[in-house]
Amino acid sequence: MVANFPETAISTERLLLRALEEPDAPALTAMLADELVQTWTGHPRPYGPATAHDLITRHAPERRAHGRGIVFAVTEHLTQRLVGLLELDRTDWHLRATEVRFVTAPWARGEGYAPEAVLATAQWLFEDRGFQRLELRTAAGNTAAQQVAQKTGAISEGVLRNAAIVRGGEWGPGPEEHTDLIVWSLLPEDLEPPDHRHPAGHHPALRH
Repeated sequence: MVANFPETAISTERLLLRALEEPDAPALTAMLADELVQTWTGHPRPYGPATAHDLITRHAPERRAHGRGIVFAVTEHLTQRLVGLLELDRTDWHLRATEVRFVTAPWARGEGYAPEAVLATAQWLFEDRGFQRLELRTAAGNTAAQQVAQKTGAISEGVLRNAAIVRGGEWGPGPEEHTDLIVWSLLPEDLEPPDHRHPAGHHPALRH
C-alpha cells in the first residue's frame, strides 16, 4: 500500500487551503501564466487553460495518490478568490520529510499570504502527520521567495550550486539559464515557542 496524504483542508485566520477544483481553472491559468511565475518556476510554458485543467484533473490527484505529495489551492475566506498555489512534492515517507513550493497570484502579493500558508502547512505536517522536516528551495535571484522563507523562521542550510534552471532570471521570462538554489528547512522545534524549545538556564549557540 502506497503511503500518501489524505484528502484534507487547512484553515488559517485568512486562508483556506483545499484541493483544486474545476472552477479554479481560469484563475489558476492567469496565476501560472504570470511573468514572474514563469521566470522562477518550472510550470509549463506557455500556460493555458488546457494545462490548468490537466493539473486539476490529473497531475494533482496523481501526485497525492502515488504518495509524492499534495497540491493545495489557497483561497481567501472573505472573497473565496484564489490567492495562491501550495505544493508538497518529493515526499520521503521514511524520513517523514517533504519539499514545499508556493506561488502567489500577482494581485495578492505583499499581503503575507505565502508565509501564512507555509506555516499552517508546516504545523499540519508536524502535529497531525508526524513529519520531521519541511524543505524550501529558492533560486539565488528570487528575493521574494527568500523573504517568504525568512518570515516563516526557516533556517538557511546552504547553497546547491547550478542546481536549477530559471527562465530569464530577474529580468523576466527569457532564455533558460542555470542558477544556484538556497536550501531552507523547518523542523518541528522551529515552530515551538522559545520557552518550550530551550529550558531555563540553557542558552543555545547562535545560528547564522
